Amino acid sequence: MGTFDYDLFVIGAGSGGVRAARLAAQRGKRVAIAEEDKVGGTCVIRGCVPKKLFVTASHFPDSFEDAVGFGWRTEGVHFNWSTLVDNVAGDVAWLSSIYIRNLEAAGAEIIHSRAVLEDAHTVRLMAENRCVTAETILIATGGRPRRDLDIAGIDHIITSNEFFHLPKQPKRVLVVGGGFIAVEIASIFAGLGTETTLMHRGNQILRGFDVDVRRTVCAGIERRGVTVLLEEQLSAIEGERGALTAVTHSGASFNVEEVLLAIGRLPNTDGLGLDKAGVEIDPRGAVVVDAYSRTSVDNIYAVGDVTNRLQFTPVAIREGVAFIETVYGDNPMSVDYDNVPVAVFSTPEVGAVGLTEEEARETFPALHIYRASVKPLPYRIAGRDDRMLLKLIVDADTDRLLGCHMVGPEAGELAQLMAIPVKLGITKRDLDSTVALHPTLAEELVTMHTPAETIRRQAAE
Repeated sequence: MGTFDYDLFVIGAGSGGVRAARLAAQRGKRVAIAEEDKVGGTCVIRGCVPKKLFVTASHFPDSFEDAVGFGWRTEGVHFNWSTLVDNVAGDVAWLSSIYIRNLEAAGAEIIHSRAVLEDAHTVRLMAENRCVTAETILIATGGRPRRDLDIAGIDHIITSNEFFHLPKQPKRVLVVGGGFIAVEIASIFAGLGTETTLMHRGNQILRGFDVDVRRTVCAGIERRGVTVLLEEQLSAIEGERGALTAVTHSGASFNVEEVLLAIGRLPNTDGLGLDKAGVEIDPRGAVVVDAYSRTSVDNIYAVGDVTNRLQFTPVAIREGVAFIETVYGDNPMSVDYDNVPVAVFSTPEVGAVGLTEEEARETFPALHIYRASVKPLPYRIAGRDDRMLLKLIVDADTDRLLGCHMVGPEAGELAQLMAIPVKLGITKRDLDSTVALHPTLAEELVTMHTPAETIRRQAAE
């Protein structure tokens, strides 16, 4: 084998690519990482981080309202959209600079260019119109929002990419989609005072989540002011941004300033040269990999959303670490995708880990379902009607905890903690033997002693 310019070349500087590049460089490998946009990827630049900051901003109106019941006066409070946008952009730029600093400190070379494959070992840097070679190549180009609705006026829509840079807050907005991104953005808009409509073609939002979670969140965002339209689809968009008319299949129309499309994401593989290198992709355009993130070409690997496995930042990071252990650590490592905790930072918030009730019904012959609906202590003084849902799924035959699902304040934080006992396979008796911490919402997780429902699958005759 001839001499290569680099031991490892990483295409894409998102969370998975950055982690892999940094760890390889720390092991003394000659590493380059190419990025055509800002370093940090979807999570840092246009996803998790700015989203959570916007969510926090959207909670302040509720906090100001609740404060009155505790003796505070809040007259004169007002919101400035531009301040939020500018301050979030500043935080994103700072975090991106940290990623850059860590890569450089490890000894990785950062190349600000689009990179495409010429063959299995050759990468063309488009901004410099030159080629480099690498012994191993890692594809970590992430994903992008779908925009492929075949309707008139589709060019007028925005996606989650543009959401964080809107020059002014729209007074009226239509959000199309029913997944976690659509629900989160609808919650943000409504919380900040925008008249918000959420349109979803399905019969309920948040497909894939537990049925009680889906119902509770839908009711919760409606109470907060989001108009939810189910089993409805967009058929056309007329006018210009700022003065749009969205028309549905049923003939209804909505006058809005913005239409935001959040109907899923696609892997970023277009024009990447994968065909030249012989890398297989699936019908959705995702890079096909084995359990160790190896593609159909022995020296080319892929991690993160471009593989369309679990599209979460911590999963991409874990895949990047496993790649390093496999290729450079003489320690083949695959990622365990079971019982990964998830959160939806809507209002109300969702936290979940493990099997949903529907999934558990398909696998286990008997289940105990535990539910609690409690009003958080501060809400009693504030006069707020919202309650928190906590739900446990338990195998009735072994008493093993199979899933935990929560809707309410800090549900995401609770899900991260509950991921540990669910992953370890503890029993409901273990929870019951734990002394409650009072007064907390989490105490309900160890004080639900009587099943709300027992489900037994009928034996086939």
